[in-house]
Amino acid sequence: MKWTDTQDIAMALTDTHPEVDPQYVRFTDLHRWITQLDGFDDDPERSNEKILEAIQAAWIEDADY
Repeated sequence: MKWTDTQDIAMALTDTHPEVDPQYVRFTDLHRWITQLDGFDDDPERSNEKILEAIQAAWIEDADY
């Protein structure tokens, strides 16, 4: 997975952190959790606030289903 794989990352976060309400996750934790996901293979330094916001929004949507 790369930073641009927003939906895939969101689904993986839902699977790995089912007890977490994604709307209250700090970006520092979100960044760490993403880089620790199995299959994540991108430069940790390539993320930014816009990318993390998009992933968080997708995670909130995925967690609602």
